[in-house]
Amino acid sequence: MLIGTAGHIDHGKTALVRALTGVDTDRLPEEKARGISIELGYAYVPIANGEVIGFVDVPGHERFVRTMIAGAWGIDFALLVVAADDGVMPQTLEHLEILDLLGIARGAVAVTKRDRVSATRLDEVRAEIAAELAPTVLPNAALFAVNSVGVPADPALDRLRSHLQDVALGEHAGLNAASIRRRNDGLFRLAVDRAFTLPGHGTVVTGTIAAGTVRVGDTLQVMPSGRTVRVRSLHAQARPAAMARAGQRCALNLAGIEVDALERGNWLADARAFAPTMRIDAHVRVLAGASGSLRAWSAVHLHAGSAHVMAHAVPLSADVIAPGESGRVQLVPERPLCVVAGERFILRDARAERTLGGGIVLDTEAPPRRRRSEERARYLDALEALTQGAGVGALLACAPGGIAQSQLARLTGMAPEQLELPPDTVLIQGGAEPIALHRAHWQALRERALIALRQFHDQFPDEAGADVGRLRRIAAPTIAPALWRQLIEELLAQGALLRRGAWLSLPGHEVALSAADQMLIGRLSPLLVAGRFDPPWVRALATALDEPEDRVRTVLRRQLRAGAVQQIVRDLFYDATCVEELAAVVRRLAREHGAVEAAAFRDALGIGRKRAIQLLEFFDRAGLTRRVRDRHLLREDSGWSTAAPTAALYRKVYVPGGATGLQTPEGASDASW
Repeated sequence: MLIGTAGHIDHGKTALVRALTGVDTDRLPEEKARGISIELGYAYVPIANGEVIGFVDVPGHERFVRTMIAGAWGIDFALLVVAADDGVMPQTLEHLEILDLLGIARGAVAVTKRDRVSATRLDEVRAEIAAELAPTVLPNAALFAVNSVGVPADPALDRLRSHLQDVALGEHAGLNAASIRRRNDGLFRLAVDRAFTLPGHGTVVTGTIAAGTVRVGDTLQVMPSGRTVRVRSLHAQARPAAMARAGQRCALNLAGIEVDALERGNWLADARAFAPTMRIDAHVRVLAGASGSLRAWSAVHLHAGSAHVMAHAVPLSADVIAPGESGRVQLVPERPLCVVAGERFILRDARAERTLGGGIVLDTEAPPRRRRSEERARYLDALEALTQGAGVGALLACAPGGIAQSQLARLTGMAPEQLELPPDTVLIQGGAEPIALHRAHWQALRERALIALRQFHDQFPDEAGADVGRLRRIAAPTIAPALWRQLIEELLAQGALLRRGAWLSLPGHEVALSAADQMLIGRLSPLLVAGRFDPPWVRALATALDEPEDRVRTVLRRQLRAGAVQQIVRDLFYDATCVEELAAVVRRLAREHGAVEAAAFRDALGIGRKRAIQLLEFFDRAGLTRRVRDRHLLREDSGWSTAAPTAALYRKVYVPGGATGLQTPEGASDASW
């Protein structure tokens, strides 16, 4: 258990920790000289069950509130310290507000310097404290009035010590609202509050473990920089250990990084726990006594974990969030920040003089546009339920495009293999990572694709169909490409769609070609096949057949839509079977050399360099390859292919004068037309 002090300067926080633990937490010479705490201090006491209570002593001066927040974040139990002679003071109130905003729901009050005041004054202070605690999450905190330092044999100090040990042993157990995310089986996260070099050991960081466990030998990432480090050794609650768990203070000796690359506000974490963000949607409560309202683009100091950054706030649920009100806000930090859904944070005013309020992170991947839409509001409702312990079912129901498994891991704090998905979830494989999608959304997406293609056929009856990208732009432009590819493959496998070359069509769709067009196709096709890797241009074809150039071009473009030919550049068409041969050459060269270069491709085909470059650029556009400088690499996820059109694509048409259009015989090759 971690206990954090809170209270006004010179009310005896450090002296009380020393009396309870025997440890002086003021370690800096400046702290000794000035008699005030400047940095966080730590002390540890073993208890009966072999566990250790940790104390985090925070400074009480108003100039060090940001240090106090870094120390208070992650504690389990608050020890509010109030001097009997002064009573409740400004920093007492601000520290209490911060504890309340952080959701620290367990605590006790120590009234110090009891021996310096009368019984009447002590009763006044008790009443004052009770009034201040009443509207917070600590209304029933036990109160102990203790003597000043140096006064011997204080039974009240013994009672306070016993009370803290009883809480640690579970006799007065309660739940801190933040403990929902403090799971040993979650993804490891540690908020760094100190980094230093230890002679003979190297770089050491200390902090509070927010979730998960860490072991000697583990590989972690420093976030938000993303640098990889290895744990050489560790201490948990000031003891050497092989493993540390959520809720403990931990010191990690790291390999692979210098101390200059670390600072307070960093995280040590499982690589899957965070994605640095520049936009955060959150639920915010503005304190009733705040000095101002939150308006569009209000400048604030944002404290999250041990980090402190400047940010701007944009209200989402209203134009203004006034003192005493709450609502949703989008926070835009000035530099990348790492937070997780459900994490609590504090907001202070632009001059860092007063605490404005605080809140709970909802979404760390917030959009810059349509952030006030009804769809977005429903999604945030589901996220808010998730932070309160609900499952991901409602969240998936609000995500028509599904949610990537890595994003679900960040939202829940759980490894992908530990996620419990509802039974009505479809897990889509095939992309860079799986995507979880509600089954109803998957069915709706199928219907949208089929309806869009039917409308396309109605609008363009003389086209073979739409390619994969065009159909996606028509039916579902915001859907992830991997999800769309998986949908198309399923529809093809079930026979709901047909693929002819690069085109997708519905079963039964036929391209209407006149008899004259089909007669010309029958004359053009042998010339393209005979030309193989160097077919005639449109002008040469028109001359050879004594046909108008525009008519030859139009008919070849209709064949292009049907998938029978491929257009390499303007007025240069290749037979589809020949293009498949060329694709096989590209694949072979890529396997042999890792990539395809124009010279090697030219030599393999026996064509000119210019034509080789034109063909390689065609394969780049078609999606078989991608160009990296002067090399062309195979795309791992390419679904590109060409295929000769099937007979079902064509139908007989009536031509005025009684002629009947030709129909391609089933199984006939292009050359036999």
